[in-house]
Amino acid sequence: MDLVYIRELEVETIIGIYDWEREIRQRINLDLDMGTDIRQAANTEDVDNTLNYKTVSDRLIEFIEQSEFQLVETMAEQIAEIVMTEFGVKWLRLRLGKPGAVPQAKDVGVIIERGVRG
Repeated sequence: MDLVYIRELEVETIIGIYDWEREIRQRINLDLDMGTDIRQAANTEDVDNTLNYKTVSDRLIEFIEQSEFQLVETMAEQIAEIVMTEFGVKWLRLRLGKPGAVPQAKDVGVIIERGVRG
């Protein structure tokens, strides 16, 4: 299995459980590893034969900017569902961070893996 990845994608959204968090946009960041097979794209040099990280990024930015979640766990699950369903990804690892949520920490969040690797 090959991996197509996106690192440190930053998007502003409404996320959090506290009243003040529901009134402002906060930055989240994500890293995404997506299991795929890049051989056909490598052989043809045709972007239509690959998992296009620009297309995935654009879709996730649009989704996250328009969303309002209370928990990063819910957002992570829905991002995973989009990537797997809309882009045919069979396995992924997603790190979703909410910097600033804990003042003493640089970043906090969740890491999830979904699907079958191999």
